[in-house]
Amino acid sequence: MDLSFTPEEEAFRAEVRAFLSENLSPELVRKGRNSESLTKEEMEGWHARLNARGWLAVTWPTEYGGPGWGAVERHIFDEECALANAPRIVPFGLNMLGPVLIKFGTNKQRAEILPRILDGSDWWCQGYSEPGAGSDLASLKTRAVRDGGDYVINGQKTWTTLGQHANKIFCLVRTSTEGKPQEGISFVLVDMDAPGVELRPIKLLEGGHEVNEVFFTDVRVPVENLVGEENKGWTIAKYLLTHERTNIAGVGFSTRDLEKLKDLSQMLVRAGRPLAQDPLFAAEMAEVEIDLEALRVTNLRMLSAAKEGAASGTQSSMLKIKGTVIRQRVLSLTRTALGAAAAPFPVEDLLENAVTVPEDARRAAASYFNNRKLSIFGGSNEIQRNIIAKDLFGG
Repeated sequence: MDLSFTPEEEAFRAEVRAFLSENLSPELVRKGRNSESLTKEEMEGWHARLNARGWLAVTWPTEYGGPGWGAVERHIFDEECALANAPRIVPFGLNMLGPVLIKFGTNKQRAEILPRILDGSDWWCQGYSEPGAGSDLASLKTRAVRDGGDYVINGQKTWTTLGQHANKIFCLVRTSTEGKPQEGISFVLVDMDAPGVELRPIKLLEGGHEVNEVFFTDVRVPVENLVGEENKGWTIAKYLLTHERTNIAGVGFSTRDLEKLKDLSQMLVRAGRPLAQDPLFAAEMAEVEIDLEALRVTNLRMLSAAKEGAASGTQSSMLKIKGTVIRQRVLSLTRTALGAAAAPFPVEDLLENAVTVPEDARRAAASYFNNRKLSIFGGSNEIQRNIIAKDLFGG
């Protein structure tokens, strides 16, 4: 199996690099390098530049406004964006709802909703998890009861990422209690400004506001906002989660963070020598670098199989598990390297001999704490291991 890139693919990589060099502002690069949150306007502005180039909806076919890329082109694009410290594409409308509507939506839904996702008219968020239904999503309790031409929705969603910016939310709701739990779930589209919708912020450990709770009290939604068939939403949910895990391994992000760690270990001095020369720390960095290289090769092998139409159905689960573990390990080693300088408060006021660290290392604690979520969202790593085991061994 040939794991190398073709000349055409390398030419595409050069094209992506040129675009990023020309279109990424120094402020966006600085924020990306320092793991700082972007404003809504900054995210929308980056989306607009990508859309103007035809590179925004990377998973969509050309007839709906996407670039029509295959898995290899998407991999190259994602990797180069990470290495250039470009903002991540907000995935909810583009990488989740868009593919769902293309496969399961009506012609009217596709014609009305997809263009508004592309031009930024609508910002979507995801209403899946609930306080008692995270990895066990089939146990969700939010109800949608049919009343004439409407559904009346009551319930609660949680961990709604960037919901404070959204004007729309796609939700899994229970429309039947008969049969298996998975058989009574439907997929509906809701306006965030509809009467009875309330959003409350959740303050995260590192101090940021990235996620929210959403409450539904007698919210009326037209039946035409149902996607697919009633009580068949579980099929859509599984399809969407596959797209949610696209690039969730984050090879490019781990590569970028590891290079930053290497530079830091050369700069920081312990016992009169660079930290990179400490045998124990050097061994830990080497171990994670070996794991990352193995992940990169595995990812390329799966991309090669995808080109031949032979990719395993569990590939996204395997990449998700290993990729998130590696990235969390790199961020943990960064905190270890910095020591007290990684404290999430101004250490200069507390230490007699404060350590001077680069600006992009000052948010090491925030990055570490925020990215503890990687092994949970998109289906926890424990659930992904179950998926792999069932696929390989049956049951």
